[in-house]
Amino acid sequence: MASTSHTDISEGTASAAPSLVDFVAAVSGDTAVRVEESLGDGFVRLRVGEAERRQAKHDIRCIEDVVIEMLRNSRDAGAHRILVATSREGDARSLVMVDDGSGVPDSMRERIFDARVTSKLDTVHMDRWGVHGRGMALFSIRENTRSARVMASGKGLGSSIRIEADASALPERKDQSTWPTIGKGDEGQTQLRGPHNIIRTCCEFALEERPDCEVYLGSAADVLATARALAEQSPDRSRLLFVDDPSEASVIERPAVAGDAHELADVARDMGLPISERTAHRILAGQIKPLRPVASRLLHHGGTPGPQKVDLAKDRRGLKIAQDDIDEFSRTMERAFDLIAERYYVGLSGEPRVNVTKDKITVTFDLEKED
Repeated sequence: MASTSHTDISEGTASAAPSLVDFVAAVSGDTAVRVEESLGDGFVRLRVGEAERRQAKHDIRCIEDVVIEMLRNSRDAGAHRILVATSREGDARSLVMVDDGSGVPDSMRERIFDARVTSKLDTVHMDRWGVHGRGMALFSIRENTRSARVMASGKGLGSSIRIEADASALPERKDQSTWPTIGKGDEGQTQLRGPHNIIRTCCEFALEERPDCEVYLGSAADVLATARALAEQSPDRSRLLFVDDPSEASVIERPAVAGDAHELADVARDMGLPISERTAHRILAGQIKPLRPVASRLLHHGGTPGPQKVDLAKDRRGLKIAQDDIDEFSRTMERAFDLIAERYYVGLSGEPRVNVTKDKITVTFDLEKED
C-alpha cells in the first residue's frame, strides 16, 4: 500500500535540473494536488491520495475485475447467497450485487468507498485472486466507474450495491452471453473453458467458494424473482407476513414482503433494480422464473454444461438441441419480449414455447387475452 515514504517516478524524466518554470508548475495547479515534494531530476514524492488513485487504476482494469471484487466483498461480509443483476445499454454497463451478508451501517454508506476503509482489521483474506482486506477494493471500483453506491443495507441486513460503468472507458469481454464449459487441465484438475466474461467470473467464484456461497446471475427481473423464491423457501418465511415496512426485513427478503406490483416496483427501485409495474406483475404471477445457482447449472446432473454436441453422422434427422438449452432460450426470449410488452401494452400468458424441427426453430408467444 502506498504511504508518504513511497517514491515514484513521474511519466518522463528530465535530463537536467528543473527550471524556474518547472518549479512553478510543480507547486501550482493540478500538480500541487498530486505531488508532495519535488526531488529534482524529474523525481517527485507523490501525495498519499495520488498514490492511492494510481493503485486503484491498476487494481481495476476491466468490468470483470469489478465483478470479482464485489463478489469477494460479499463473501468477506459473511454472505451465503449473492444475487448478481447486470445489463448493458450502449456503453452503459450496470451491475447490482445483492447479498445476505453483515450489511453496511447507515453511517458508513459513503465512507466504505474511501481508501483504506475496511471492516477486516485483524484478518486479511488470501485467495486465488490475491489479497483481500486492504480496504482498497471499493475505492478502486469507484475510481474506475461512473458511480458506486450502496442502495439498500443496514447492520445485519445484507446489502445491495449498484455500480454504473462506462464500457468505452472500462473495457469488458465482447462475448458476454457464452457460458463456460468444464474440462480437465494437464494435471487432471477441473478447469473452466470459454471467454473470461462476467458469466465465467461468477462461475469461477461460485465453484471456488462452494458450498459456503451460492451465486445467482441474471437480469434485474430474474434477481427479484429469485429473491422472492428464496424467501418463500425459508423455514421461517411466515414471519414476513407480519412485516409492514420492507426496510425492516433483510435486503434479500424485501421483494417477498411486497404485497402488490406497485410496492414491488418501489422495493426494486430502492434496491437499485428498477423495473416497470408490468414486469412486477409478471414476477408476482410467476411468469418470470427464479434463477438456478450458477454452480448448479454448471454441474447439472454431474454432466458437462453448455450446448451438447450432436453427431450428425449418427443422427441425420436434423438439428437437436438439449432441453436445458431450449429452456434457457425460452427464458431469453421471454426477457426480449419486454420491448414489445412495454411499447404495445401486451403481456404473455405463459412462457414462450420453443419448437425445434429438422431445419427450423419456432418460438411461439401466447398473449394474455383482454377482458
